[in-house]
Amino acid sequence: MIYADYNATAPLRPEARAAMMSAMDLVGNPSSVHRCGRSARRFVETARVAIGEALGSRPEDIVFTSGGTEALHLAMRGCGEAVHYLYSDLEHDAVVDLLERRDLPRTLLPVTPAGLLDLEALAQLLDARPWGDAVPVLLLQIANNETGVIQPVMEASALVREAGGLSICDGVQGLGKIDLRVAMLGADYLALSAHKAGGPQGVGALWARPGAPLKPVQLGGGQEKS
Repeated sequence: MIYADYNATAPLRPEARAAMMSAMDLVGNPSSVHRCGRSARRFVETARVAIGEALGSRPEDIVFTSGGTEALHLAMRGCGEAVHYLYSDLEHDAVVDLLERRDLPRTLLPVTPAGLLDLEALAQLLDARPWGDAVPVLLLQIANNETGVIQPVMEASALVREAGGLSICDGVQGLGKIDLRVAMLGADYLALSAHKAGGPQGVGALWARPGAPLKPVQLGGGQEKS
């Protein structure tokens, strides 16, 4: 059988399998100060550094999650209270379902016949600001999981930043396929998922720009800035 559904999930890479087996041999809570705990923490932080290097970012700007959905929800729910979300019908269900089920303040953006976000319409909307004093938050995939169309994240993020807003980029489909260096994207948040790039399912990450608001949405033992 030839497997070609990488947009849904990718086969586990041998390197990822080996790293997982090494992690399973560790016994220790990464939050503990004893030797076993420090060894586990070192393993976690090594992975954080590797992701940071792939994104051209500091490792401390990376928060591990259970996948792309949690990463997106962390950014959406953690970026502030007085916000107004801007999105299009192209976005993943992880984004659209949260907006609709929570009835969050939102505006649907038009797209072009080529399946791209309409930047001119976005600029006009940002200029008009029908949401008043709320902070506009753009939700935009780097690449659509069905059409594969690559979105103008850099241009759209620049427009939103000029209007005093924030941008959340769904980078799940781009990891390992296109350049995701955060300095080039210009977004304030970038959501990732391991299983789209040959990693295990149930693992994801969120990058947040230094200084971008990000409050915890799950409180617990202090892991991953909670």
